[in-house]
Amino acid sequence: MAQVVSLLKERYPDAACSLEFGGEPWKLLVMGRLSAQCTDARVNIVCRELFEKFPTARALADAPVGEIEDIVRPCGLFRTKAADIKGECALLCDVYGGTLPDTMEELLKFPGVGRKIANLLLGDIYKKPAIVADTHCIRICGRLGFYPEELKDPHKVEKTLSAITEPAEQSDLCHRLVLFGRDICTARAPRCDECPLQGVCKRYGK
Repeated sequence: MAQVVSLLKERYPDAACSLEFGGEPWKLLVMGRLSAQCTDARVNIVCRELFEKFPTARALADAPVGEIEDIVRPCGLFRTKAADIKGECALLCDVYGGTLPDTMEELLKFPGVGRKIANLLLGDIYKKPAIVADTHCIRICGRLGFYPEELKDPHKVEKTLSAITEPAEQSDLCHRLVLFGRDICTARAPRCDECPLQGVCKRYGK
């Protein structure tokens, strides 16, 4: 894993979240919810309109859910996502005074927030060790051989990778895996001949 971290750091020196939240924690909370089964690029586009109309968490918490639905419709599952966004912003403002909590236990209380989004928030907002076990992470690390490729359980993947990845590298590694998964190790046609991880990849070795 140390080799993987080093090679990906060399290829992608600027690891950053591809959700454009402008450093505002509540925006990443909202965008994380919208990102389920939706591309980050689409979430970024939709949220420009969403945050222009509702520029604060309080504004979103007080917004008619129908107005939120109309804007987030392109992200899919729009009714559920709109209700969750309104609910999580209300919880953030009414219970936490607008300050996003910094523990997994507290973050999981927010509507629509599972371990993946909670880890994204812990890593990006609070710089804590956090493995975001999204589809890219699960696919790529399975191919590399850190666990059987057929393992698709995000929590098991998270635990496995947390145990072997330096804490300070975990959050950035996950951002780099997203870039690598779009660029080289794609789902359907991985470009193995161009891959900088050939020497440490179990699938390539086969």
